[in-house]
Formats: sequence, C-alpha cells, structure tokens
Amino acid sequence: MTTTWIILGVIAVLVIAGIAMYNGLIRLKNRVDEAWSDIDVQLKRRHDLIPNLVETVKGYAAHEQSTFDKVIQARNMAMQAQASGDTKQLEQAENMLSGTLKSLFALSEAYPDLKANQNFLELQRELTDTEDKIQAARRFYNGNVRDFNTKVQVFPTNLFANMLGFKEREFFAAEESEKEVVQVKF
Repeated sequence: MTTTWIILGVIAVLVIAGIAMYNGLIRLKNRVDEAWSDIDVQLKRRHDLIPNLVETVKGYAAHEQSTFDKVIQARNMAMQAQASGDTKQLEQAENMLSGTLKSLFALSEAYPDLKANQNFLELQRELTDTEDKIQAARRFYNGNVRDFNTKVQVFPTNLFANMLGFKEREFFAAEESEKEVVQVKF
C-alpha cells in the first residue's frame, strides 16, 4: 500500500513540475510576443513620421534629392518587411532605414534656416523620441528573448520544450553598417 502512495506521490510531483514548466514557457513566450509588438508599434510610428520630415526638408534642400529618395526607399522596404512578418528581413530593413535617417538629419547641419524651422524641429524631436523608444523596445525584446531562450535551453525544461515545439527566438541586432559613423559630403 505504501508503495502505491509513493508512486502516486512521484507522479503528482512530475505532473505539477510539468505544468509549472509549461506555464513558465508560455509566460515567457507571451512576453517575447508582447515585446515584439512594442517594437512593431514604434516602427509604425516611425514610418508615419518620415514622410512629413522628408517633405519639410525638401523645401530647404531641393538639390539633395538622392538622400530623400534613399530615405523613402528605405522606409518602403521597411514597411514591406514589416508586412511580410519575416523578423530577419525586418531587422535588416529597419537598420538600413536608421542609417538613411542619420543622413537626413546630417543635412540639417548644412542648412541653418532648416535648423530654425519649427516644423522641422518638432518632427526631428518626434522622430528622435521614436528612435529612442525603438531602442528601448529592442532592449526589452532582447531581454525577453534572453529569458525565453535560457528557459528553453536549461535542463529539464529543454526536454519538455522540445517535446512541445518551443523554439529559440532570435535577438534583434544592429547591422554592421548601422554601427558606422555617417559620412555626409556636400
């Protein structure tokens, strides 16, 4: 009789441990999804601000058309990547957009009237604020990915995670080109 109770006790402990591991994985997966959604919201805000900023700058620097074209092209590519749902493609497109935005802001240094324009300054502040929020959202996402990946990789949760199809997520990383200083020549 005591052997039966011991076996039932061990089974109960294993079931409770399994439930706890599963709930922990689900909780972390949902945090990663929420963090990705936060990035998505900020990217949408950035995509909405860029056309206004470009139009404002165009009035002052009409001969800088190639810079404007690159910014708009990068924005369109980023929006397409966002619609595709491919994380890696989105990461590359957004990093390219960040680089072109740096070039656009660098143009303002050559046009003192533009730097004094209230619309430009407000749009620049909004976009800078959005860029800061994107960086914070990326850090938040990467922190959650780290926690989730750790949970998926450690024993004994890794056995349970593999059986249930939980896969590691990729970190949101900056491209090498985004780490370089922007060179603007007039």
